[in-house]
Amino acid sequence: MRAQWGMSGAVDTGDPTQQDAPRPAGGGTYRTLDEQQGRLSPAEERFERRRRTIGLFLGPLLFVLVLALPLDLEPEQHRLAAVLVFVITYWVSEAIPIPVSALLGLALVVVINAAPAPEEGDTTADVVFGAFASSTIFLFIGGFIIAHAMMVHGLARRFAFRVLALPGVGRSTHRTIIAFGAIAALLSAFISNTAATAMLFPIALGVAATLSGFVADRSEEDVDPDRLRFGTALMLMTAYAASVGGLLTPIGSPPNLIGREFIEEETGTTISFFEWVVTAAPIVLAMFLALCVILIALNRPEARHLEGAEEFIAQERGELGPLSRGERNTLIAFGVAVTLWILPGAVGLVLGDDASLYEDLLQRLDEGVVAILAAALLFLLPIDWARRKFTLSWNDAVNIDWGTIILFGSGIALGTLLSSTGLAKVMGDSLADALGVSNLLSITIIAVVIAVLISETTSNTASVAIVVPIVIPIAAAAGVDPLIPALAAVFGASYGFMLPVSTPPNAIVYGSGMIPITKMIRSGAVFDVLGAILITFGVTLMANVVGLV
Repeated sequence: MRAQWGMSGAVDTGDPTQQDAPRPAGGGTYRTLDEQQGRLSPAEERFERRRRTIGLFLGPLLFVLVLALPLDLEPEQHRLAAVLVFVITYWVSEAIPIPVSALLGLALVVVINAAPAPEEGDTTADVVFGAFASSTIFLFIGGFIIAHAMMVHGLARRFAFRVLALPGVGRSTHRTIIAFGAIAALLSAFISNTAATAMLFPIALGVAATLSGFVADRSEEDVDPDRLRFGTALMLMTAYAASVGGLLTPIGSPPNLIGREFIEEETGTTISFFEWVVTAAPIVLAMFLALCVILIALNRPEARHLEGAEEFIAQERGELGPLSRGERNTLIAFGVAVTLWILPGAVGLVLGDDASLYEDLLQRLDEGVVAILAAALLFLLPIDWARRKFTLSWNDAVNIDWGTIILFGSGIALGTLLSSTGLAKVMGDSLADALGVSNLLSITIIAVVIAVLISETTSNTASVAIVVPIVIPIAAAAGVDPLIPALAAVFGASYGFMLPVSTPPNAIVYGSGMIPITKMIRSGAVFDVLGAILITFGVTLMANVVGLV
């Protein structure tokens, strides 16, 4: 059996049972019922129709209801709460395309004036939509362009075969998923979770495309190769493992550094790099093992063993031939991105994260800037100089998944509004008061729960900035050491698994089109709860073992 790799990245084996393999991100984040005709069972189609129809009417109804309720909130907070309920209802139900729901929510914020008063010379729209200037958005754009080039020139396929050729990996869907999780977790310990996911995303797409025919062909079910549970599990593992692995070191994720700085300023306790790693390692390991077991159980691959896959992979690797000019140029761009993403973390690891060189590199080599610089190389490195043909054309580049970019930009905007209006703080304070926390365990639990909940609707960085300053005075008022609940809140801020906008890794893999929103919510809810439990008891135990308290 010999697979042919088209320019779209799909695998064509010549076997009707193996057609329509997953394609690279390019608007696959949402499908109408009409577009899914023939792909859903009658029961699934009835469920989808009911879910979307109910959501279509429930969203506006809840919006009006929340506005009418006599809530004890400031006017902007009250109106923003109504918009947030409306948007989340439309996201969960997929009543309309999810990126459109996000933009519609921002438009409603402007129309009903649910944002803080703008500065002189600005309008409310400037404030609301200004979040799209975040460097994270440009990391998405640059990362997606690099990923698209890797698919166009076949480099992702070459990488995929290399990963699948690892001993024992290629013949097992379970080991393939676990291998990607391990790589994502290790990478994200030294570069940001977002950068790690952006690096692995095109390779994971290549793996899914390569194995989808085998999985569908060996499945006992009648399955759609575009929506395999194997592909869902692989993509979710890549994102979730990156979020989990980012907790291993202080430099693994920006919220770690921000939260550690808060703790040092407010408690006077300094957590060294080594102390952080020792504290985090058992929690990260336990959560990763849970990911391996539960994620595969919730999204059980259609086939476990892929007999003949190793021989096929070896044959295809042998026929790949030398790197093409396009592959070499793409590899150069990818290598530049990886090197510059890793460099600040490597310097911080050697010199310490308080070194001036580390701080300088962190400022200059912003992840979004690096992604754009690397992506720009694709338009500068020629394939055929005589014809002025470069590695990528703009018409190629515009095929990236703009829907995911719009979705995450809107998520950043809503998260910023939650913080700037004070609604997030009100939510956290109200939850703490309602639960009547008074001892170390209860305060730690509430700190983690608030951090996880807020990180579902705003960025991890914003979650840390909101929750840690709330938790420390609550702990102090109760007469307990605030270090443990504050550190637990920092960890909890990275555990937003339920929605595409919860974390950048979630948004990146959602752009693959392989993850139905209902499956992300179901899997994410399980890991939010499990993660909160592991963090609560893990941080309490390890902080005492390490001697932080």
